[in-house]
Amino acid sequence: MKFQTTATLSRFASHRFLPYAALLAAILTFCLGTSFAKSLFPLVGAEGTTAYRVGFAAFILLAVMRPWRTPLNRRDLLRIIPYGVALGTMNLCFYLSLRTIPLGLAIAIEFLGPLTVSLLYSRRPIQFGMVGLAVAGLLLLLPWRPTDHALDPTGILFALAAALCWALYIVLGKRTAHLPSGQTVALGMVSAAIIVVPIGIHQAGAALLTPGWIVMGLAAALLSSAIPYSLEMVALKSIPASSLGVLLSIEPAVGAIIGATVLGEVLTGLQWFAVALVVGASIGMVLTNKTVKAS
Repeated sequence: MKFQTTATLSRFASHRFLPYAALLAAILTFCLGTSFAKSLFPLVGAEGTTAYRVGFAAFILLAVMRPWRTPLNRRDLLRIIPYGVALGTMNLCFYLSLRTIPLGLAIAIEFLGPLTVSLLYSRRPIQFGMVGLAVAGLLLLLPWRPTDHALDPTGILFALAAALCWALYIVLGKRTAHLPSGQTVALGMVSAAIIVVPIGIHQAGAALLTPGWIVMGLAAALLSSAIPYSLEMVALKSIPASSLGVLLSIEPAVGAIIGATVLGEVLTGLQWFAVALVVGASIGMVLTNKTVKAS
């Protein structure tokens, strides 16, 4: 009897742990996939890499989600298109920022987007403090004076543009909340592909048709889009929104660690501190937001 009870408790614990493991795996896979995608930059450029990621992700999501099964009226389609444009532009700007600044710092700057949206939807005084922490982190990253470790201003601007697009992506996504999530994401990714794939083709040209690079692009799309999205769907079913937000908030730190170990991106102590401020601000925003919802 004691053995059966122990086995039952073990199965129960593993079942409860599974969604959290899936979410952590999604974060790791995304950061690893993005670091892998960065290795394509010398071959097809950031624009070509974005075309691979978004284009292949669109095909994968269309095949898996089959969005045509649910009828869509013209008004809803006109809501999905700008959502997809924000998604595609966000991906493009993020990859353009990675040309010149480390992965973890680009993610940290990009997190200013959802933090700002959270502030707009919940204006408690303590949350202004959380945004203040994030802004302090950003100020520490700005190249106030030229040093060997100063970040490239253009890279910072692209990361800030990605943050703006992330904020728009969230706001525009709320307008499609009444639609099936799979349909919205699949059609949104198609809209994103229509925007970024021509840009990638213009920049990289026939190089995108190189068989070996196509395989690498497909792997990047799977690792940074399809697999993380699938794992997050597992997590969304069981993890409370507040816990989900806290766990997602560690992504800049994970990105910084993977950037250091995989890409050899060395951060200064001040830059690590800036990442910690953004992570702390994001966690604090989630914990103090009574109306937070998973997106």
